[in-house]
Amino acid sequence: MANQIEYSPELLDYVRDVSLRDDEILRDLRHETAQLPMGEAMQVMAEEGQFLALLVSLVGAREVLEVGTFTGYSTLCMARALPADGRLVTCDISTKWPDIARPYWERAQVADRIDVRIGEGSATLAALEAERGPGSFDLVFIDADKSGYRAYYEAALTLVRQGGLIVLDNTLFFGRVIDPGIQDPDTVALRELNTFIRDDDRVEMALLPSADGITLARKKTG
Repeated sequence: MANQIEYSPELLDYVRDVSLRDDEILRDLRHETAQLPMGEAMQVMAEEGQFLALLVSLVGAREVLEVGTFTGYSTLCMARALPADGRLVTCDISTKWPDIARPYWERAQVADRIDVRIGEGSATLAALEAERGPGSFDLVFIDADKSGYRAYYEAALTLVRQGGLIVLDNTLFFGRVIDPGIQDPDTVALRELNTFIRDDDRVEMALLPSADGITLARKKTG
């Protein structure tokens, strides 16, 4: 059985050369984000953005929820994959990050598909449930404060329709989850959530050893 290979810079360049469908808008947003403190580490990889767009298309999503906007790269990728009348609700704690993102959304002509909600994550998700009701989203992408992931996951299970998809980013957290000596709240939260999702019979799931760990959880039907 083959194991996950290690990606050298040269191999990653090859992957991007043969698979990445990039453009100037995406490159410009990545470049601006990379200039920010911790910007490169916090932004999803270009390949992951393209993967998220593919998932939106595969699910046939018309309604997408994103928890954690940052500079809006993943938002842009997913919004582009929506039909013209689709909608993406993206949530963040501050207007600082969506304000960076908005000019790129406008350049890509998808700003009208994006609804930005500002506030504490769990409160925003509770408000969305009250406003729109359970099962109102086709896909939920979670990439926010790691200590809040369990609460966001539970809210997402309510908000996503049966057969819908929840995607969680950073579930391997730079490899910290396997080090028992690391006990900070974010690492502990992800470590516990990974085990919880594995045993959660409400979903079908897979944790992909790609990027910084991507967990896919499909809400079961019936």
